[in-house]
Amino acid sequence: MVQSIMGVSLHSPSNIRSSPYRPSGDQHWLAAAAIVLILCSSLMAAGLVVQAEAAYRTGQYEQAIDLAQKAMDQGRSGVRTWRVLTNAAMAMGRYQQAANYIERALQDYPDSILLWLLAAEVLPYVGQSQRATSSLDLAYRLASRRALERMSAEDLVATGQVLLQLGGEPRIILDQFYLPAIQRDPNCPDPYIAAGTLAIDKQDYQLAARYIREAIARIPEEPDCYLILARAFYPNDRRSMLDAINKAVKINPRHVASLLLLAEHMIDCEDYPSTEKVLQHALEVNPWHPEALALKALLAHLTNDPNQAAQFRAKALHWWQDNPRVDHLIGKKLSQKYRFSEGLNMQLKALQMDPMYMPARLQAAQDLLRLGSEEEGWDMVEAVHKHDPYNVTAYNLVCLRDRIKTFEVLQADGLTVRMDPTHARLYGQQVIDLLRQARTALADAYGYRPGHITVEIFPNPQDFAVRTFGMPGAEGFLAVCFGNLITARAPGPSPPHNWHAILWHEYTHAVTLEVTKNKMPRWLSEGISVYEQGRHNPSWSYKMDPQYRQLIQKERLPGLSGLSEAFLDPRSPVHLQFAYYLAGLAVEFIIEHVGMTGMRAILEDLATGQPIEDVLTRRVGRLEVLDQQFLAFATDRFQQQGLHADWEQPTGGDLDPTDANAIGQFLAARPNNIWALKALARVQIGQGQLQQAIDTLQRLIRLCPEDTGQDNAYVLLAKIYQQVGQLDKEWAVLEGLAQLSADAGDAFLRLVEMAYARQDWDALIRYGQGYIAVDPLNGQVYQRLGQAFQATAQYRRAIEAYTKALLLDPEDPGYIHYRLAGLLRPVEPTEARRHILEALAFAPRFRQGYRLLLDIVADLQQNVQGGSSDGGVTSDQQRP
Repeated sequence: MVQSIMGVSLHSPSNIRSSPYRPSGDQHWLAAAAIVLILCSSLMAAGLVVQAEAAYRTGQYEQAIDLAQKAMDQGRSGVRTWRVLTNAAMAMGRYQQAANYIERALQDYPDSILLWLLAAEVLPYVGQSQRATSSLDLAYRLASRRALERMSAEDLVATGQVLLQLGGEPRIILDQFYLPAIQRDPNCPDPYIAAGTLAIDKQDYQLAARYIREAIARIPEEPDCYLILARAFYPNDRRSMLDAINKAVKINPRHVASLLLLAEHMIDCEDYPSTEKVLQHALEVNPWHPEALALKALLAHLTNDPNQAAQFRAKALHWWQDNPRVDHLIGKKLSQKYRFSEGLNMQLKALQMDPMYMPARLQAAQDLLRLGSEEEGWDMVEAVHKHDPYNVTAYNLVCLRDRIKTFEVLQADGLTVRMDPTHARLYGQQVIDLLRQARTALADAYGYRPGHITVEIFPNPQDFAVRTFGMPGAEGFLAVCFGNLITARAPGPSPPHNWHAILWHEYTHAVTLEVTKNKMPRWLSEGISVYEQGRHNPSWSYKMDPQYRQLIQKERLPGLSGLSEAFLDPRSPVHLQFAYYLAGLAVEFIIEHVGMTGMRAILEDLATGQPIEDVLTRRVGRLEVLDQQFLAFATDRFQQQGLHADWEQPTGGDLDPTDANAIGQFLAARPNNIWALKALARVQIGQGQLQQAIDTLQRLIRLCPEDTGQDNAYVLLAKIYQQVGQLDKEWAVLEGLAQLSADAGDAFLRLVEMAYARQDWDALIRYGQGYIAVDPLNGQVYQRLGQAFQATAQYRRAIEAYTKALLLDPEDPGYIHYRLAGLLRPVEPTEARRHILEALAFAPRFRQGYRLLLDIVADLQQNVQGGSSDGGVTSDQQRP
C-alpha cells in the first residue's frame, strides 16, 4: 500500500481477483492474433503522435493537427495527443478550436493535471476566465491526492506551475517539483523550461541560462529552450540573445514567441521598419496573437498614430477581453522609451482588468516613482512586496525606501536634491549651484525651462542600481535621467569622473526630454547632452581615444539612423563610450547645418510625435544623404585629430611589445606609429632609459595631444620628471593634462601637493577645486584648500573647507580644530571656544592652544560686559 500526499490509500494489484475463465487452444490463437493486430495498430498510432509532436516543434502546426487526428482515429487519444492538438490550434490563433479540443480531452482524461492546467491557459481566450480559475483549482485538488513519487516528469512540472499560479513559494516549487522532474526524466524539456522561466521571473538570469544549457545538451532540437536562453540574455547580452533566437527560428521558423522577442529588441534599437516585418511574419502564423498585436499598437503609439494604436489594441483584446498582458506590454515598452505618463496609463488599464496582476502593479509603481508621485509609488511597491515576498524588484525597492528616508533633502528654485547627510554637507550646495547654472544656460539655448527636477545621489552603487533599474548591478552607469528625475552614483576617485560634467549632461537630458515630451531617439538625446557638456567646458568634452581609432579602422561606422542601436547593443564598454562620442559628433554635424534655431525646431517636431526620419528629412535633408555626409564629417574629424600619427596596431604576434630592438626596427619603417611608440616608452622606462623615454613620450604628445586616456603620455612623462627631480617640467606637463581633461583626478591631486610646497595659493585653490569636482570625499584636499583660503584672506571659505575636512576623519583633527578656532574667534567666539577645546583634547600639551583659549574666553567675557573684540585671524598660527 502506498500513501499519497493527502493520505489517501492506493490499493496494490494483489487485491484484485483473477477471473476463473480459461480459453481453448483455438481461442488462444485468435486472441494472440488480435493482440498482435492491436499492438501493431497501437505502435503505428504512437508513431503518429511522435511525428505530430515533431511537426509541432518545427512549426508545421497544420500537419501536427492532421497527424494527431490520425492517431486519434487509430485509437491513440492520449494526453500527449490532446496536448499537441490544443497547442497547435493555439499557435495558429484558432482559440475556439483549441477550447473544443481541451473540452473533449478532459472528458477522456478528467484526472489529468496537465490537461486541467492547459485548460486554464486556453479558456480565457474564449471568454471563460472564471472556468480557467476553476480549472486551476481542480488541477490543484487532483495533484493534492497524488503521491509525488508516482507522478511523471510532466505532471510534476504541471503541479509546480499550478502551485506557482496559486501563490506557492518559488523556491519550494523549484526544489520539490521542477528539479525532481529533471531527475525523473532528464530528456523531458518541460522541467528545464519551467525552471529557466522561474529563474528569469526572479531575475536570476545566470541560473536560467544554466538550466537551459543542460537542456540543450540533451534536447538540442527544442526551440522553446533556445527561447528561454534568449530571454536570459535579453537584459545584458543582446548578441548572445540574437544567436539563441536564430537557433530557435532555425528549428521552427514560425516560433512566434521568438519572433516577438526579436521584435522587442528591434523596438529597443528604434528599428521600426524591421520590427514591422518581424511582426507581420508572426501575425501570418497567428493573426490574433495578443502580444504581437500589442506590439503593433505600441509601434502606432511611437509613430504618433493613436487611431491605429486603438485599433490594434482592440484586436489584441478581441478573444480575451480582460487580458492584462496586452496593456502591460504596451505600457512597459512605452516606459522603456521614457514615456512614463503614457506607460502608467496603460498599466492602470491592465489593473482595471485584473487588479491582482502583479507585473502591471510593479511597473505602475516604478512609473509613479519616476514621475514624482512618490508616496503613491512607494505604497504600491509595498503592496506588491506583501503580495509576493519573493519578488526581487519589489523587495529591493522596499529596502531602498528605508535608506532613502535617512537622506538629507536640499531645496532650491525648481530643484530637490536628496543625498547622504555627510555628502550633502560636503558638496550639496555645489550640486544646487551647478544645476541652477545649467538651468539658466540651457533655458537660453533651447528656449525652455523644465519643471521641478529631483536629483537623488546614492553613496552605495547598488542602491543607485536598484533605484534606477530595480536590480543591483548596472556597472558602468554613473547617472540616469528619467525626465524630471535624475539618479546618480556619488562621485569618488575610482574610476575618476568629473561629477560636474555628469550632472550637466543629465540635466541637459531633463531639458530635451521635456521639450520633446520624451519622444526623441536615444542617440539624439545622448548626443545633445555630450555636445552641451563640451560646449560649456571644453575639458568636459569627449576626446578622441586611440581605442576609438582601432574601432574606426576595423568596423564600419554607423550613420545617423544606426546610432541608437550602438547604444543598446555595444560589444564592449569601449564601444559604448564610442557611441557617446559619435552621438556628440552627430549633433555637432546637425547644428553646423541648421544652427541652434534648427535644432530647437527638430525637438519641437519630435514633441508632436513625428518620426525622427521624417523630421530630419524635412529640417536637414534626405536621410540617405545625411548618413553619407555625416560619415564624411566624422572621418574628416578623425583625420584632423592626430593628423600625422600612424594608428595601426600590429596584429597577432607580429611584434613583441617587450623587445626594444624589434620595436625600433618597426619604428624605422613607421616612425609615427602610436602603438609602437607607447610600447617603446614602456620598455625604456622598465630598463631605466629615462631620457630616451622622455624623448619618446614628448614625441607621442606632439603627435596626439588629445590623448588623455588611461596610461597616456602625459602621466608617464610627469612620473619620470618627478623621479628625476625636474619638478618645473612635471608641473608643466600636469597643467597641460589638467587643462585638457577634467577627469584627470591624479593630476589634480599631484598639482595640489606641488602648489602647497610652492606656497602657490591661487594654483592650489584652482587645482584643489578641480580635484573636488572628481572626488569630493578627500579630507586632505579640503585641509589644503583651507590653508590656501586662509593665506589669501578668504576666511569664510577657509572655515568652510576646514569644516568639511573634519567630516572626513582627518589624520590630525587637532590641527584643524585649532585653525577653525582662530578663524571663528572674531565672528563666533562661542563656536571658536568649542573648537579650541576639541584641539586641546587631541593635544593637551599644546601651549599656543591654551593661549588662544584664554584669548577667546577673554573675548567672551568682554562681550558679556558689552564690549567688543577685534581679534582677527593671524597668519602666524602654528600647528598644534
